[in-house]
Amino acid sequence: MKTIINLCICAILAGVSLTITQAAEPTKLYVCPACGCPDDNRTFDKPGNCPSCGMKLIEKGDNPQQRGVSVAVLLFDGAEIIDYAGPWEAFGQAGFKVFTVAENSQPITAVFGQKVIPDYTFANSPVADVLLVPGGSSGKAAENPALVKWVQQNAQSSKHVMSVCTGAFILAKAGLLDGLSATTVSGAIDRLGRVAPKTRVVSDQRYVDNGKIITTAGLSSGIDGALYLIAKIKGKGTAQATALGLEYRWDPDGKYARAALADRYFPNIDNVDAEILATDGDLDHWQAQALISKPDSAVAILDLLGKRIAENTPHAKSAVVVERAADSSSVHAGTLQWNFIGDDSRRWYGRALVEPSTEEPQKFVLSLKLNSGSKPKS
Repeated sequence: MKTIINLCICAILAGVSLTITQAAEPTKLYVCPACGCPDDNRTFDKPGNCPSCGMKLIEKGDNPQQRGVSVAVLLFDGAEIIDYAGPWEAFGQAGFKVFTVAENSQPITAVFGQKVIPDYTFANSPVADVLLVPGGSSGKAAENPALVKWVQQNAQSSKHVMSVCTGAFILAKAGLLDGLSATTVSGAIDRLGRVAPKTRVVSDQRYVDNGKIITTAGLSSGIDGALYLIAKIKGKGTAQATALGLEYRWDPDGKYARAALADRYFPNIDNVDAEILATDGDLDHWQAQALISKPDSAVAILDLLGKRIAENTPHAKSAVVVERAADSSSVHAGTLQWNFIGDDSRRWYGRALVEPSTEEPQKFVLSLKLNSGSKPKS
């Protein structure tokens, strides 16, 4: 009899325990992701769409606004992958909550064919602490009134706005760079100055901080800008730990800026069939080699090069003086020298040597050297 009673008590207690466990399970609630509609503060007991804005409901507590620092990444067709993926990785490593926004819910096609399905659209995107504007086909994007309007509106509500590469042109179109300093990718520095005449364009920094608005130079510079912003929001230690997690050599005091390198004074040479063999340098000198197939003689190459140097040397403040070396009438080899004053007020000296290729017959090796303040050595 005792055994039976004990078994009954155990069964009752087990039932009670089971009942308590079941009753303790929380009820899931769903909310609109704080898009500004009348139902932002309303809770729903089932998943679905917000009756006011049509936005997909999310589980309560999963709102980007409720999970620390949030980052809205603008996407559009032709966006440069590293411009948004590099900062995205850095922000994610730092614990920021990143989501994407595009004009509509269709997949965007980034450069090189990458397709990305945006999390939100312009119509239902939540407010974010950080607005990230990448580059790529930003010229076309900047001509989209809906995109520019969305950037203008969200720049007002965000605490920080950061562009990468030619994303600066979108900020300029939105009127966000007037009276500020800004930078962009090296190949677009001059164009940004023309497009945004009220902006002081900077060519010797990887990122430029105006307080709320940060612009970064091209491509990988976006990672540096993101780490800088992480340090600004969560402290330098967090940024350093994030960089270590990325295995990225972050130098917050580094002065490397692609647009400031000496090859900005290299002549623009067209109408040649060439393969680049080497190119390197720093702020004060540059050297490069190319294998030339056409023109097919040293004399023709030097003739073309001399004209292009005189007419198409960028950032020259003075006339470019070109001199042909005495031996340059040879069909086998020749030398050019030139000099000019750059927009940095320094005198630059260049030297070009054309020689027959020792490895590929009928082709020539063009060697270019450019120095500031002294003539290049042979």
